[in-house]
Amino acid sequence: MTYEGYKTFTTKQKNGVLTVTFNFGSVNVQGEEMLADLNSLALRLERDRQVKVVVFDSANPEIWVCHYDTNLLKDMSTDSVSRDNAKLLDLQSVCERISKLPQATIAKLEGFARGGGHELALACDMRFAARGKFKFMQMEVGMGILPCGGGASRMARQVGLGRALEIILSARDFDADEAEAYGTVNKALDPDKIGEYVDTLANRIAQFPAESINACKQMVYESIDKPIDEALKAEAYWLYQATSKTPAIKRFTVADEKGLQHDIENQRNWNQLVMNVQEIN
Repeated sequence: MTYEGYKTFTTKQKNGVLTVTFNFGSVNVQGEEMLADLNSLALRLERDRQVKVVVFDSANPEIWVCHYDTNLLKDMSTDSVSRDNAKLLDLQSVCERISKLPQATIAKLEGFARGGGHELALACDMRFAARGKFKFMQMEVGMGILPCGGGASRMARQVGLGRALEIILSARDFDADEAEAYGTVNKALDPDKIGEYVDTLANRIAQFPAESINACKQMVYESIDKPIDEALKAEAYWLYQATSKTPAIKRFTVADEKGLQHDIENQRNWNQLVMNVQEIN
């Protein structure tokens, strides 16, 4: 699978990790070109089991991804529509497609991510932000609309109702440490630490079975808004999807035959042992 020919970002693939680097114009504006590129990228990734992690970063030292292109909003109808006739925006559809990729997705945020840019980051599985460089904002209320790239829906699931409403209704900048405290990013890191942290995480995940990564993702997303009995059933379903497509049973069998789980040294060193197990296929 080749990843080339994009207008708004470049790609680099190494050891199961695909790095997507936004580089479009002066501010990485989120317009038709970027949405088309992201849709094309998702189409390829959905069929790829060699790439296991996708890291989204930016070549622009100040901006990760800018807000949604206002040219795509100025021609919207001023007439209200019924709930049944409301259609998803391209931004909503593309962000949802990114969120459902079988790969683990990481937003490496070293610049501004406002509006639609922040909504794209929220569509990724994990987000890490550089102190002193990252800021996010949902400014839509000030423009007379609302977050329309999944921002309101994903924000509430990520941080809870009160904080989601504060972020959306204040329409102000939040820095990396605030983002970590509120829960919109996994972790805030110093600029000289974020690269090593994200690389280490991405390369660790990339050593695990592709189908196991996908099963974990789908289970978590599916179960988050279900009653506990339905969520547990989803867990069981995705467990069998994983065991049917990965060497899990073989690994459990080897571990049992060698008595690995009864060894106290193994219990003390599971952080490395789980990586050693990847050799059993």
